[in-house]
Amino acid sequence: LYKEWFAKYPFLLLEDPLAEDDWQAWIEMTKEFSGLNLKIHNYQLDNKKFIKLHEKNLHPIIVGDDLFTTNVNRLNEGVKLGAANAVVVKPNQIGTLTETVKFAELAKEHNYQLVVSHRSGETYDDFIADLSVALGAEFIKAGAPSRGERVAKYNRLLKIEEEIA
Repeated sequence: LYKEWFAKYPFLLLEDPLAEDDWQAWIEMTKEFSGLNLKIHNYQLDNKKFIKLHEKNLHPIIVGDDLFTTNVNRLNEGVKLGAANAVVVKPNQIGTLTETVKFAELAKEHNYQLVVSHRSGETYDDFIADLSVALGAEFIKAGAPSRGERVAKYNRLLKIEEEIA
């Protein structure tokens, strides 16, 4: 089913597509999908018409959130088995910032992409924006900019961009 979706729809990333303890299914999916090439098109709106800028061939991103739970031991197991190719990093899930950084460093060391994420019931603290930049994360997950605590994170990213650009 997922393979059909990737062929039919223009999306690139699946988060937790399988049961968190079904290691064999994760291994098979990661192996099978690593061979897929997805054509991703970038467009720009120009004078009320979309103009295709360029096309890229990318591989699907299979993200383990519940699979890894920001836990180094679970990630080590996933690396050993070849499960997933990206991880969700939730700083308040594992316990300490040190453990979070160790988890992210291990993931990067093994070419896993990072998705730094907020948790449900978030506050206005915008720290995950700084953390995502510091870790070199490919993605940040803070939800739709429809509530203040989410907007705070996106605003912080804009400030960081101003500071480093």
